[in-house]
Amino acid sequence: MRKVAIYGKGGIGKSTTTQNTVAGLLEMGKKVMVVGCDPKADSTRLLLGGLAQRSVLDTLRDEGEDVELADICSKGYSNCRCVESGGPEPGVGCAGRGIITSINMLEQLGAYSDDYELDYVFYDVLGDVVCGGFAMPIREGKAEEIYIVVSGEMMAMYAANNISKGILKFAQSGAVRLGGLICNSRKMDNEREMIAEFARRLGTQMIHFLPRDNDVQRAEINRKTVIEWNPQCIQADEYRTLARAIDGNDMKVVPKPLQIEELEKLLLEYGLLN
Repeated sequence: MRKVAIYGKGGIGKSTTTQNTVAGLLEMGKKVMVVGCDPKADSTRLLLGGLAQRSVLDTLRDEGEDVELADICSKGYSNCRCVESGGPEPGVGCAGRGIITSINMLEQLGAYSDDYELDYVFYDVLGDVVCGGFAMPIREGKAEEIYIVVSGEMMAMYAANNISKGILKFAQSGAVRLGGLICNSRKMDNEREMIAEFARRLGTQMIHFLPRDNDVQRAEINRKTVIEWNPQCIQADEYRTLARAIDGNDMKVVPKPLQIEELEKLLLEYGLLN
């Protein structure tokens, strides 16, 4: 079973990218579980047809500790398994605790056992926070293969570089590795070339360049992944390509984060800070 976490700047499209990539893996016959690690609990909605899944923390608040796996894990598109960690009540407690509680409970309930024959577990992690509960998937070896969603926007690249620093820290004491950058295009000038060069300097790869396409939004309005909504469209093939690239990826590295000056120089070279 491959344990994958998707990180990236808030709003970069992690949840959309994760769910559409998972749809591609499911189409390949893979068995996948998605664990949403965002208090908004929206990491699985496209796989569940837009349904609001009750989160692990909500379930615990309502029913106490006596819960079964079926209470917190729903079946979605093509029989994928969907879990949402959720978060505390607004203004109360730490949202990162939801991740810790959820992953521990899934382990206790046997969600990762051989009985389910999972090929992949995907953790969709909130924003670019790599401390506390949000770092748990990489800090405690729950995820060993990290992909960072990035674009040619300056703050998205800063976030990706900071996440790489977190991976570097935890790689020194564990098995976590960076699998590559996924460029979720914002149609910036020289974006493909810049992210490919950024990946090279980090010591990794741009595993795929996702072009910007309104079919992504059209599928979301219909509460589906692109592959389920319109399997013949060009963007569906882009997600299939990304899924195949991840499935066949054997380049997992300890990243070499850039110094801020080097990152800004890269941005200047490609005309973003002129």
